[in-house]
Amino acid sequence: MSAGTAEGDDPADAVRERLLSEHGALFDAVDAVADAVAARWENPGSDDDGTADGPPVTADRDAVVPAMRDALAAADLLDRLPATLATGANALGVDLPASPVPTPPYLVVTATGPVVRATFPDRGRLVISVRVFDVDRDGDAPAYRRVDADAREALTVELR
Repeated sequence: MSAGTAEGDDPADAVRERLLSEHGALFDAVDAVADAVAARWENPGSDDDGTADGPPVTADRDAVVPAMRDALAAADLLDRLPATLATGANALGVDLPASPVPTPPYLVVTATGPVVRATFPDRGRLVISVRVFDVDRDGDAPAYRRVDADAREALTVELR
């Protein structure tokens, strides 16, 4: 049994719960940034009453990845995201092998949102993802959409 987890608990679930309790405001802020980024995209159409027919969508990857990274930086969130790794390590009862910084390999902003990760010698890799966007690859070009969930719901924790 690891420090910070009860016997029988899934370690990834324990990390996720700790992250939500200690960094909830951070995830709410990531959610607000994702909303602001998606608000710049086109709306796929509208109903007869003029309301949006669906979430905003873009085929422009630059309107997603660099825009999200820039918006996270402007909101001072890039520097705060690596702290989630220390919280995750604490929940697992392990130490971080190095101080994470807001650059690869610790932090990347992907087409689906920010991802932080660290490798622990005896526990493998901890990957924390906030999937705020979806990528639909069914058409001729990828279509990026804001997910229909807030960042707290979109938070995933994996131990690989």
